[in-house]
Amino acid sequence: MLQRHGGSPRPLLWGMLLAAFLATPLAAQQTPPVLDVDRVLPGIVEIRHTLHANPELSNREEETAALVARHLRSLGLEVEQGVAKTGVVGILRGGRDGPVVAVRADMDALPVTERTDLPFRSTKRTTYLGQEVGVAHACGHDVHTAVALGVASVLAPMRDSLPGTVKFLFQPAEEGPPPGEAGGASLMIEEGALEAPRPDAIFALHSFPDLPVGKVGWISGPTYASSDHFIATIRGRQSHGAYPHLSVDPVVTAAQAILALQTIRSRNLDPTEPGVVSIGIVRGGERMNIIPESIRLEGTIRTYDDSVRTSIKRRIDEILAGVTTAAGADYELEYHPYAPPTTNDPELSSFARDVLEGALGSDAVVEVEPVMGAEDFAWFAREVPGFYFRLGVVAPGTTSGALHTPDFRADDAAIGVGIRAMSSLVIETLRRGGAFAGDGGGAVRP
Repeated sequence: MLQRHGGSPRPLLWGMLLAAFLATPLAAQQTPPVLDVDRVLPGIVEIRHTLHANPELSNREEETAALVARHLRSLGLEVEQGVAKTGVVGILRGGRDGPVVAVRADMDALPVTERTDLPFRSTKRTTYLGQEVGVAHACGHDVHTAVALGVASVLAPMRDSLPGTVKFLFQPAEEGPPPGEAGGASLMIEEGALEAPRPDAIFALHSFPDLPVGKVGWISGPTYASSDHFIATIRGRQSHGAYPHLSVDPVVTAAQAILALQTIRSRNLDPTEPGVVSIGIVRGGERMNIIPESIRLEGTIRTYDDSVRTSIKRRIDEILAGVTTAAGADYELEYHPYAPPTTNDPELSSFARDVLEGALGSDAVVEVEPVMGAEDFAWFAREVPGFYFRLGVVAPGTTSGALHTPDFRADDAAIGVGIRAMSSLVIETLRRGGAFAGDGGGAVRP
């Protein structure tokens, strides 16, 4: 294995590896690997059906993790379970020295009742935050897990010829752990998932209902936004609704605060800088003729820039302080960071685009726009150079609901495309020597 110092590859070694790569004839560099995807695909599709019919919520992925671990062990990989509660790490060591490349797949499902007509649709129900809910893979994590298992199945028979090591990270709680629990990518990192061996690059994909099966979407730089959750409790003085002058009305104060918070986007941020402040929950009161003592607001913040993220948080606090002071009320603000912006390493992205075009054809690789959704893959990409791409999942002649909805559906045919794309990225990164410019870092994990 490559010797490392301080989490970064030694420059001399990387110089030798990169020089060897550049000395390889261009045609040889661009020759796609021969991948036996068809051999593994039927079994992987069956695994996907099993995962889809048996979804599990964040930090509760026990059966999913057991299935993943069994499959990896059947391929002869080194397997560690129980990372970040239910996470699984698999290591495939190649027969030749070289870099370490990681593949990440998320395993958790959502509290959504599935409404598709898929023969393997989920009918599972469980209790979430005190309520009985349906459970479904409404974000495509069953596809992501199946693709990663397929990549391991394709690469394992090739291990003797692989110039390096492949590390598979099967992550729980990508959708966020339950309140009061730790989890997700940041906990995996905290528990050492990126060490021994440490990857030189990391890849992941996401099901994308805006692209048809056969196509993948790529982007360099910001691809997914940060996501932070805030809770503001505004406290006034309760009174009879007939005597509002005896109250300090938290309802009116909350309404003013909600409107004022929208000036962050319209008046505090550069108009060219993307950002979102949304209030999704307003709760308070017990009866129509009682002005309550308090109102609870919950919302989300999204941006592509850490400095903007900090500015928005500061302005929320300032606005709440001003509005409540004017009303004679007070407030309490809780701030829960989920994930920083997901940013694709520019050099790795350019390289990945070329590899994807070689593996799938140039017409199958489309440049996409950044979105305001969030992904805690961002934590991994802050540690080592990362590339996160989108996998088309909509079959011809069909439609899919949006992500996180009861009607979201991903076609099985997308799995083979994902396996071929991800396997090609891994192999070509190993061939290259894994040296990319990104240095990780840039965020503090919660």
